[in-house]
Amino acid sequence: MPMQKHKVSVVVLPFQVLLCLLTLFIHFSHSDVGTASHYSPPFLPTACYGEDASEFPSSNMFGSAGEGIWDNGAACGRQYQVRCISAPSPRTCIPGQLIQIKIVDRAQSSISRPSIRGTSMVLSTIAFQAIANASASFINIEFQQV
Repeated sequence: MPMQKHKVSVVVLPFQVLLCLLTLFIHFSHSDVGTASHYSPPFLPTACYGEDASEFPSSNMFGSAGEGIWDNGAACGRQYQVRCISAPSPRTCIPGQLIQIKIVDRAQSSISRPSIRGTSMVLSTIAFQAIANASASFINIEFQQV
């Protein structure tokens, strides 16, 4: 009997070590994927802040929430990290660029129309150009609330 216990512990120990090592290499992502278009001025009034331009970040890295993230207005003020992952045209995304934007409006009701309707986010032209070629109408993005 004692030999059987010894064999079990010899088998279990390497498995536990292997499992611990594997967890070091697994990256759990809480990101979503979607699409982004862009828009330009005028931006006011917004569904979030009305005529209050002081709510816009000075970096001009902001956007409007598409219906999938609007959440009955709860998206107002949320910050998202956004990166371009692909586009219909090759070499549209700027590799390695990650931006942080603030949601200031609802895409469906924004005063300025997006380049393409129905996207997850509509980014200011400056935010869009930071991660993709400005000539693109839309891009595929990965985004995460921060």
